[in-house]
Amino acid sequence: MLNKLLVLALVSPTAFAAEATMEKVPYGGWPNCIRLFNGTIELIATTDVGPRIIRFGFVGGQNMFKEFPDMIGKTGGDEWRIYGGHRFWSAPEAKPRTYFPDNAPVNADWDGKTLTLTPPPEVVNGIQKQIAVTMDPSGEVRVVHTMKNLNRWEIELAPWALSVMAQGGRAILPQEKFIPHTEYLLPARPLVLWHYTQMADPRWIWGNKFIQLRQDPNATTPQKAGLLNKQGWAAYHLNGDLFVKRYTVDDKGRYPDFGCNTELFTNADILEVETLGPLTKLAPDGGAIEHEEVWSLHKAQLTEDETLIEQVLKGIL
Repeated sequence: MLNKLLVLALVSPTAFAAEATMEKVPYGGWPNCIRLFNGTIELIATTDVGPRIIRFGFVGGQNMFKEFPDMIGKTGGDEWRIYGGHRFWSAPEAKPRTYFPDNAPVNADWDGKTLTLTPPPEVVNGIQKQIAVTMDPSGEVRVVHTMKNLNRWEIELAPWALSVMAQGGRAILPQEKFIPHTEYLLPARPLVLWHYTQMADPRWIWGNKFIQLRQDPNATTPQKAGLLNKQGWAAYHLNGDLFVKRYTVDDKGRYPDFGCNTELFTNADILEVETLGPLTKLAPDGGAIEHEEVWSLHKAQLTEDETLIEQVLKGIL
């Protein structure tokens, strides 16, 4: 019965993908957004502020990313705004450095294949950020985050990519492979908790094969956890659509937050699926680091059942 269900459960956009097309469009009150689409999936990036990828979804379908209606379309000002969508930060988290306002216009360059979004330098931090987006004919979207040190001295930071997902879905992370105690004695991974993390919160599902976290619009408290995810993928399921991001794991890297390259945060408004690169000492006058995510979007009717999740993901990863 399970195999029959899988035929209905998973539809990959790969078979229907085509070359990406770029066009300038208004969106949510911002007049100068950029839309990339290939007939199956589309994304919209802001250039009046950001850079933010404010929309990602099937053409004509739901936005997998959260939008904050009271912030969409706003520009300027010295206060950081969440806006929604996908953004690029630096770790470890600290105020005011991490929360540098991205409220100014962004330079957008399209070479026929890749859209490169470059905001003004963060002068007070001595950092230049950049996001480059390529929608491959395969249907995958490559999102390269680059951080450059503009200071005259060395700095140490980690690139931090945050996808702010829409309400009502469920994040899925892989557990490490099970190995019996009699065969292997050393630990498999760090699991990191914040002071406000409550492991008994019903939004968490601590399974044998997966860790799942539900986004609940009626929640009254935030939740967060992080881990070293050696499988290099994370997913979010929302109303029959499955968003998957994949990323490289540096086995020798030293990751922030006690060794996390993957973190989940949720409250009543959002669920963030966050990935991090290793902490890196950037040389003065231009030292840089890159962090790449590869996105894909699929039709998948998933319950919380781990066997079904495992079978569906085998056809994707």
